[in-house]
Amino acid sequence: MAGGMKAVPGRRRILGALLLLLLPPPLGGAGVGEEVIVLQEGSECCHNTSRHFCYTNVRSPCWRDIWTRMQIWVNSNHVIRVTQVGSEEELRELEESKVWNFLSSLLKEKLNSTNIDMDLYSNKTCLKVELLEAGTRYCIVLSRWFDPKLFLVFFLGLLLFFCGDVLSRSQLFFYSAGISIGLLASLLILIYVMSKAMPKKSPVYFLLLGGWSFSLYLLQLVFKNLREICKSYWQYLLGYLLLMGFVSFGVCYRYGPLENERSINLLSWALQLLGLALMYLGIQIRPIALALVLIAVCTKNMDYPLQWIYGVYKRAQSARLGPSPPRLLTEEEYRIQGEVETRKALEELRNYCRSPDFSAWTAVSRIQSPKRFAEFVGGSSHLTASEVSFHEQEYGLGGEFLEEQLFEEDEEEDFLYGETARAACGPTTRLTAD
Repeated sequence: MAGGMKAVPGRRRILGALLLLLLPPPLGGAGVGEEVIVLQEGSECCHNTSRHFCYTNVRSPCWRDIWTRMQIWVNSNHVIRVTQVGSEEELRELEESKVWNFLSSLLKEKLNSTNIDMDLYSNKTCLKVELLEAGTRYCIVLSRWFDPKLFLVFFLGLLLFFCGDVLSRSQLFFYSAGISIGLLASLLILIYVMSKAMPKKSPVYFLLLGGWSFSLYLLQLVFKNLREICKSYWQYLLGYLLLMGFVSFGVCYRYGPLENERSINLLSWALQLLGLALMYLGIQIRPIALALVLIAVCTKNMDYPLQWIYGVYKRAQSARLGPSPPRLLTEEEYRIQGEVETRKALEELRNYCRSPDFSAWTAVSRIQSPKRFAEFVGGSSHLTASEVSFHEQEYGLGGEFLEEQLFEEDEEEDFLYGETARAACGPTTRLTAD
């Protein structure tokens, strides 16, 4: 006590945090009661101080805006911090909250340029631009335009939904999807493979969760800086794509495409659900998006209710009219059906003779030509060449059977012609005799 009291280290940390929270706002910081600048579509405004901006949407979305996107572009010559809120009240609360300012300074990403997507149904969108360096000048522009990416997302969803059954059984789709997943989630796959070699009671689940989050963060950074990466580090990018592509292909080749029917059905259903989600996300007008999703579902499954309705209609019609007489076959249909059924019956007979249930010795002891029977079971014709020739002579073109049929038809025609002529000339003969 004589030497005086020493400050506790924990208290120093608390005092330091309080001082940080009470620091003044960043360079060019906006005051609490600062005027909010109203943004207009298509007009660009440039500033060199921290400002608040708001846009009030007075236009109701219509069917022409299904693939329309609204964005606020912010471009600056130095790094800035942009915070988006929903109203002017939230802007004032954001300005008054020192704790939020301190946390956002640590967590909020600092960018030279950014774009903010706006919902067509939102009434108001506000944002706060903070300068971090002196001499910073930035420009803000609000634009509305037709976005072909939304159309591509909708078309991809439509393709996945209607072709999910075919894609789930396609080997090309299996390898393409496997390689794509391997390229995009290589870090997560590496952590999963490492978890197989770890004990079961290790904190591998936390590693998996952290690996997934870290992978998403890396993917976000890569897509934001993809152009710069392709320009400056194309060698490393090409090496990564080749390496992970070969590794992913090897893993897919090792396990092979799906063969189990239930697994194929699960993949097909997953692709269809993903397709419906992409269709809904690709349309900006929500009622139209929901209507198109319902139409797609009904169109894909329309055959089931139509078949049921047609079956009910046929049953009601048959019950009202009674059983209809069977249709008779034409000569050509009779001949074709006879050939088809004969070949089918002969093939069934061969299969039965090859089965273990068939007693070969009993059959051989009862037939006259065992060799011919063995050739028939082996796949040869059940007719010999002489039998085929005899059949052609009897029943083919120019055969005796056909000639007899033709002669009988000619005799019947002559008889009918004579009877008709006699009936026509009978009354005239009687009148002449009288």
